[in-house]
Amino acid sequence: MKRPDKTVTKCGIRVAGTSKLNTHDAIMDLRSQIGATPYQHLIVLFSISHVPSVLCEAIQVAFPKIPYSGCTTAGEFGPHGMTDSGIVIIAFPVEGFSICAEVITEIDQFGVERATNTARTMRAKLLERAAPCRATRHGVDREKQIFALLLVDGLSNFEEMLVAAINWAMGDLQLIGGSSADQLFYDRATLVQNGRTFSNAALLLLVETSHPFKLFRTQDFRPSDTKFVVTAADAERRIVRELNAEPAAIEYARAINRTSQDLDAYAFASHTLGVRIGDEHYCRSIRAANPDNSLSFFCAIDEGLVLTLAKTPDLVASTEEALRQLDVALDGLDLVIGFDCILRRLNAEQGQARHHLESTYRKHRVVGFHTYGEQFNAMHLNQTLTGIAFGGRQVAQ
Repeated sequence: MKRPDKTVTKCGIRVAGTSKLNTHDAIMDLRSQIGATPYQHLIVLFSISHVPSVLCEAIQVAFPKIPYSGCTTAGEFGPHGMTDSGIVIIAFPVEGFSICAEVITEIDQFGVERATNTARTMRAKLLERAAPCRATRHGVDREKQIFALLLVDGLSNFEEMLVAAINWAMGDLQLIGGSSADQLFYDRATLVQNGRTFSNAALLLLVETSHPFKLFRTQDFRPSDTKFVVTAADAERRIVRELNAEPAAIEYARAINRTSQDLDAYAFASHTLGVRIGDEHYCRSIRAANPDNSLSFFCAIDEGLVLTLAKTPDLVASTEEALRQLDVALDGLDLVIGFDCILRRLNAEQGQARHHLESTYRKHRVVGFHTYGEQFNAMHLNQTLTGIAFGGRQVAQ
């Protein structure tokens, strides 16, 4: 049976996907699916198979004068399933949504200052715009109906400081997002916004809506008794040189019964590392093993950090349960925009469970992209699924 190419929701958001390789044909295919109706904002998630500048030209032709933001991915998932050379477009309607979007450039040098100032200005602007609607006959506080969405260069090594700065400036507003990717080449991850392309940058969107939503994160992290202490590291570049005073790649490989020459993305996906903060473990996923037997990470690391080896025994079941709970909490799921770590997909593929994960996403209307990292409020995470879930009913006015 042919899979659907588009998703139409009660809240008015339309989602479409395409696997066409010619960029102009792909964008016109998406336009034919969702129509030329004026939209508030488009989010465009695309494979590195599509040249960003050509993509921008095609969007301008197909959706003139409609603002958009987007990024390259390590894979996309939408109504047509999972792809790694396609495009997914998420179109927000004019009615029921109000969106501000800005770019934060040169994040490795001026990221904290620029992120803080940008977030404060955007928050004040959106709250001022929403102020006349805040008090309703049902006493609904519209300020609570605003969330932040962040797309950031996944090769910048600056997500932690950027997310912390934005979260601090936002006050009580929640933040969700993902790190752009380039299909595991680790060469160049690109962001696009309104005809311009960026690297070493971030795109910040503030979304005000009258529809019920819930931000979430989920992971399946089962810690073992195996511990590592980071005894030598280059924290700025996220490189661990030694674990337990041994070459990092050799020590890690020994713990998972492999040789350092056998380490690859699938090994890192199925044997993750985590750090304990309070009562919870947070993944610190490995990106690559280097020729000098050091390990590059997706997340911040430093000397003295204690890492715990873990496995993810049933990723599909834990994801299904998390989405089921969201469905109950929101009286039905209308749409979920998800940011899913590429290592979760690789883990599912290695366990021959990709089809089951894909089915779970279609069942619960999850769309989005595979990332080099996920954002959730003040945290930059790895090997998680984070997202924004919209409920099936509308807030009373």
